[in-house]
Amino acid sequence: MKNEKMTIVDLIVIGAGPGGYRAAEYAAKQGLKVIIFEDGDVGGTCLNIGCIPTKTYVHSASFAEARERMATVVSQLRAGVEGILSHPNITLVREKGVFVDAHTVGDYSAKNIIIATGSSTKLLPLPDIDDPRVVDSTGLLALACLPKRLAIIGAGVIGMEFASVFHCFGSEVTVIEYLKECLPALDSDIAKRLRKLLEKQGITFKMKTAVQNLADIDADVILMATGRKPRIQSDFAKAGFEYDERKGIAVDENFETTVKGIYAIGDVNGLQMLAHAAEMQAVRAVNHILGKQDGIRFDIMPAAIFTTPEAACVGPTEDQLKAASAANGSAVGSSYECRKAFWRANGKAQSMGETEGMLKLFVSPPSQEGAGGGSLILGCHAYGTHSADIVQEVSALMCRETTLEQLRDIIHIHPTLSEILKAAVD
Repeated sequence: MKNEKMTIVDLIVIGAGPGGYRAAEYAAKQGLKVIIFEDGDVGGTCLNIGCIPTKTYVHSASFAEARERMATVVSQLRAGVEGILSHPNITLVREKGVFVDAHTVGDYSAKNIIIATGSSTKLLPLPDIDDPRVVDSTGLLALACLPKRLAIIGAGVIGMEFASVFHCFGSEVTVIEYLKECLPALDSDIAKRLRKLLEKQGITFKMKTAVQNLADIDADVILMATGRKPRIQSDFAKAGFEYDERKGIAVDENFETTVKGIYAIGDVNGLQMLAHAAEMQAVRAVNHILGKQDGIRFDIMPAAIFTTPEAACVGPTEDQLKAASAANGSAVGSSYECRKAFWRANGKAQSMGETEGMLKLFVSPPSQEGAGGGSLILGCHAYGTHSADIVQEVSALMCRETTLEQLRDIIHIHPTLSEILKAAVD
């Protein structure tokens, strides 16, 4: 029997994080009537307990100042999202969005549904995981007092950022990592140099170390920074699309699931767990619903790590390029060239007193002609102050298939850090 209270709309969005609220906003501006479900604070993990609070800590002088600024910044930005969701074509339902069937969520029905439920902390299956010293990133941000000794399990983005921040605040920080190097998505040369620099600053690293027992860790607080997993809801089974508890919801290039009209964006599809990836996936999904084409390049996804100094990357690492050369039967390195530049040789970096850093620019060899008749830019990995800004420039150039020769002809302001990229070209 059909629910008499059922309301039919154009689009239902489940989750009001970066992907969800961007999908609702974009769809509403295109004239669609949107219902968005959220049972927590709008803004999702990134705004409330992730990217924004962490970056507030990075740019604070002390632990006490960081906690105060975090509350203010998060509150202001959350109010901004509330404003976005006040659009006349959007109705915010402050409850968990639960599937009744493939096109019904709660008391609402729609031909198209976008799932944006995000992710949750992935914990190691240790026997003493209930140790009261153990926290995830949310718990660490909620601490009222600065821990004297902080142990961090995991040297990925979350672990490295918190290691850098809490060391600056005055904690004794130890990072424990199972792999041989930190930040596996970053070029290994860049990652090693960054780790060595953080070691000089006073952070202790225990690489190639497996944690067997939390009781063996000498610390006041233990941060579990071992990654995140897609947030899968039990009611997803009622909708009939394909998903995996570990890998996430299966989607195609338009982020449509195996059930027509149902889309999954952001961390829940497990493809690219970045807030900016979720936002652009939202645009692609709504464009597909509207029958619009776009030129979004999801194969070119820049990312940054906000340690001190920061690091950033776009495109493959040198190890990946070497592996591709070997797989193609080519001599190692024959399918690419690596060009380097250093912060210490840059006038702006010298004037700022920020001379630690290196950039690696990967390009195709001259024999492989790109769109402009020259060497295509394949990627860029760097560490050093404002490296994210430089990598963002490279990302934009890659999206337009800019060649090395064309980049060489682009004028860069002097004195700026962006001249480091020009130095790599020259």
